[in-house]
Formats: sequence, C-alpha cells, structure tokens
Amino acid sequence: MRFGSLATLVALVGSTLLAACGGGGGGSSSSNAQMRLINASVGYSSLDFTIGTTKTNTGVAYATAGTYADVNTGSTASQVQANGTGTTLVSISPTLTGGSKYSVIAYGWSGALRTTLLQEEEAVPTTAGTSKLLVLNEAADAGALDVYLTGATDSLDNASPMATGIVGGASSGYIGLNSGSFRVRVTGNGNRNDVRLDIPSISLEALKVHSLIITPTQGGVLVNGIFMQQQGNPTNYANNTARARVVASVANNAQVGSTSGGKTLLQNSVAPTIGDYLTLPAGSNAINTTVNGTAMAAANVNLTAGGDYTLMVWGDASAPQLVVFPDDNRLPTTAGTAKMRLINGVAGAPAGLTLTLDFSAIASTIVPGTVSSQLTVPASTSSQLSVTSPVSPTPLFKETGLTINQNGIYTVFVMGGGAVAPQGVLRRER
Repeated sequence: MRFGSLATLVALVGSTLLAACGGGGGGSSSSNAQMRLINASVGYSSLDFTIGTTKTNTGVAYATAGTYADVNTGSTASQVQANGTGTTLVSISPTLTGGSKYSVIAYGWSGALRTTLLQEEEAVPTTAGTSKLLVLNEAADAGALDVYLTGATDSLDNASPMATGIVGGASSGYIGLNSGSFRVRVTGNGNRNDVRLDIPSISLEALKVHSLIITPTQGGVLVNGIFMQQQGNPTNYANNTARARVVASVANNAQVGSTSGGKTLLQNSVAPTIGDYLTLPAGSNAINTTVNGTAMAAANVNLTAGGDYTLMVWGDASAPQLVVFPDDNRLPTTAGTAKMRLINGVAGAPAGLTLTLDFSAIASTIVPGTVSSQLTVPASTSSQLSVTSPVSPTPLFKETGLTINQNGIYTVFVMGGGAVAPQGVLRRER
C-alpha cells in the first residue's frame, strides 16, 4: 500500500518553534494558561517540574506526562528539576497565551537537558475520516529523518514518506491524514533501507490531533518513539533492536564469515575487513563465525536496545577470538570538535599501541583485543595522525593532511598481523 493512498497533506503549520503552533485558545481573555511536563529524556528516568516556587509535577517517568497546572501568563518562570534532589536542570520563562494548554517536553542526555514548548491547541480536523499528526524530532544525534505510514505488511520499496528531512529540534508541522491504524517506520533521510524505528501499529483517531515525538538511543543512530493524542497521555514505543557489525581482523589474511539468526553479518571475507552495521533483535544473540571454513564456538552476545556494537574477530586463525565493543555514535556535544578512538586488532603483538594526533599522544598502550576510550579532538583541515608500536621502527598507520570534520566520529582500526604486516584503516562512522 503506497502512502499516497493513505493520507494527504492538508496543512504545514510550524517547524522548530512549536509554541506558536495551532489555533483555538488564542482569543481567550484569561490571564491563566496551563502547563505540564513530558519526560522525553532517555538521560533522566524521573523528572520534576516547578512553576514559580510550586512543584506541580513530581516523578514524571520517561515517556509519561505530568498533570496540567495553572500558570499566570505574566509570571511563567519554571524549572525542570532532577527528581528528589531539587537540582534545577533547565530554567524557562515561556510566552504563553491565556486559556491555552502547553506541554514542556524535556529531552536530551544527562547533563545536557533541553526543552521544547508544545502548544496543545491545534484545531481538530473538520472533515470526516481525517486526522492530524505532528512529528517532532528530539533526536539530534540521529540526523535528519523521514517518516513513513503504511499498511502493516507493506514494503517501503515504492512508498512515499509522509514527512521528510526532519532535522533535530524541528518538526513536520501538523499534517492532515486519513484516520485509521498505520505501521510507522522512521528512516534516515533519503534512505528507505536505513530503518531507525519500526512501530507495528498506531491509531490515528478521526477528528483528533496527534503527536509523535522521536527520542534518541544510547548508540546515537536508532531512535525511540512517544505517541500521544493532543492533551492526552503518551504511549512509549521503545526501540527493540540494536545495530552490530563484524570486523574481521584475523592474522595472515584469514577468511572470516559470520551469521546470526539466519542473517549474514559478514559474507566470507578476507581479513582485514570492516563489515556494515546491520539490525539485530535486542537481547541475547547467537553469533556463528567461521575462520578459514572452521566454525568457532557459537558466542551469545547480549545487545542493549538502541545500542551500536562492533564484533571483532581477531587473533591467529588457529585460536581466533570474538570481542564485543559498544560503539558510542552520538554526536560531540562541544562545538568545533570530533570524536575519535583506536581499536587494536593486531594478532600476536607484544605491546600496546599509541595513537598520536598532531604530535601529541591521545591514547597510549592500547593492547591487542581492546579499544581506547572515546576521545574528543579538535576539528581540523590539516592534521597528522599516526599509530605506533614500541617494537616497530615505523608507524603501523600514518596519514597527513587529514581533515577532521566538526561533529565527525572516527575509529582507527589496526588489524591483522602474523606473517602479513598489520593494516591501519581510518573509518568515519558519522
């Protein structure tokens, strides 16, 4: 079923400044409005909300909403606070319209909480059998997103998105749609195959207004969803998948293949090879790997929902090992910086490796089969990067004139070894 047969665009009311959205309530002469808190922050399991000096919402859990409370439109100073501690995380003084209801949506990571003000007074549709939907992207780490509404079993191959290119902090505006039940898929902008969230079914009730709030996951690429009817209670649609890739780093150009649950993670490939991220169910996954045609013992790998992972097969072909590295593909939080790390997959190396950027060591003694911490580095248009070993007279990897992009995420892999010299690869993850 193509999207065009399910819904039609009837209005585009707003983008990033949601407090200005909607009609109805704007003409009230009342000096009071009402506000509540919606916790859309995966970084805080519980939040409080204070208007002036009065705590109006207490212990608002993730993907839930507090109750509405009166606020004088001439005195709107409010705070989002950590539950139980009284620590103010965000202070706001929004401009409100008397007689209207608002939701303060708190989103972001621990230590970097932000808010969006949503005026919940959008006029309901007047045409029978129609509804309205607003998509709000509060997952800046995920980049621009597309949203598809289809039938339950429809492929995306010939589908058209109901909203496209929604960047972090922006919205689709309210879009008029046919009412009914729909499968929702959120993808990376312009790539139907890059599914970030798959919600089996949501119900768009006729003559009602709805919102879908997109929130981030710990890996930074997959997303979660919070769905609600205007002025109603949110429903949590948490991601139940993770992303994983297999890296073949076995010595002497061994051939490595890997599958899980009938899905090929890495087609039989000559090491060193870096596979692509693929989606797997969250929870325990049996990873079946062969090296030079010989099966390794199956490994049960536990993947956290929303996480990104690197599964590295390394060592000598006679005794290969599988190690699992969680990948933090969230964007840097400091302007003008990038993130970088070093993975050492060199077989039989007697000493740790050192990662040097512009003649300063930023990671040292990274032993085989391990990864450095995630490092914050300055963006640059001409840097020198190298990986050295104390037992090698020459760098194992070196690149000069390197451009390090702001908000880039980089991994330096050093792989292989044995009778074949180790190979270094710089991979830009985002």
